[in-house]
Amino acid sequence: MRVEELLAAARAGLQRLGPAEAAEAQAAGGLLVDIRYAALRERDGTIPGALVVERNELEWRLDPLCDHRAPEATGHDLRVVVICNEGYASSLAAVSLRQLGLHRATDLVGGFQAWRSAGLPVLTPVRPVPL
Repeated sequence: MRVEELLAAARAGLQRLGPAEAAEAQAAGGLLVDIRYAALRERDGTIPGALVVERNELEWRLDPLCDHRAPEATGHDLRVVVICNEGYASSLAAVSLRQLGLHRATDLVGGFQAWRSAGLPVLTPVRPVPL
C-alpha cells in the first residue's frame, strides 16, 4: 500500500471539516488540537484556544483513560478536530484517535494554512527583539 492509499482510506471514514466548520465546532465546545511541530508554531502562530500536543504524544494526551491525558480529554464523546500544517498528517492522527474510542475525532481540511487563509483568528508568534 502506498501512503496516498493509506491517506485516502483514513479520510474515507472521516467527516472532515473546513475552517469555518472547525471554528463552529470549537465555539460549540469542541477541542481543536494543534499537532504541528514547534518550529511551525513559532513561524506561523497558533489558533486561540487550541490545545497544542506534539504528534508523538497525541494518543497519550487525548485518551480519556490514560494517566497522562490532558485535562481537556474529558471523555470519548469529545468533539476533537486535529490540525496539522496542511491537512495530511491530521487525517491519520484523527483515525488513530478514533481507534482509541474518540468516535467524534476528525481533522481540518487544509490544516492551519487553510485556517489562516480563511482569515480566522491566529495568535502571531512573539519574536524576541535583538539587543
